[in-house]
Amino acid sequence: MTDFELMGLALEEAAKAAALGEVPVGAVVARHGEVVATAHNTRETEKNALHHAELLAIDAACKALGGWRLWECELFVTLEPCPMCAGGIINSRLRRVVYGAADTKAGCCGSVTDLFALPFNHHPVVEKGLREAEAQQLLQAFFVSLREKRAGRPRWKPPVPENRGK
Repeated sequence: MTDFELMGLALEEAAKAAALGEVPVGAVVARHGEVVATAHNTRETEKNALHHAELLAIDAACKALGGWRLWECELFVTLEPCPMCAGGIINSRLRRVVYGAADTKAGCCGSVTDLFALPFNHHPVVEKGLREAEAQQLLQAFFVSLREKRAGRPRWKPPVPENRGK
């Protein structure tokens, strides 16, 4: 499969996440152009902060290939990886990361910082902007929908602690 097609699969995974009410991020791990694993965000569904699409795809790829070193593999992800996912990329030795939309709030492939430029023991090749408009549109539509749903409800406020000293 081509990079364009592999990112298309990642976009399909992102759409699955959106359908679940998750932030629409999808990821695909491929080796020699063949899909090894696919995943999408499930943080809300699974109530787990670690359930980012990238980490789930890396985990599935390790299981499918029978080892933790993914040095022949590439990651296609719809949103620029965060620090946690960048760490997973470094530790799994993925050779290349291709992402769609930049993440100006948490991206660690150049937007906020570039963890791959630091003196870690592994440095994947990074390519950005593949099918960026499609990835960005999915994210924007999701957050517009989320804001519209919340507009009808009062905003949650944390409980005020009682003053137990009185």
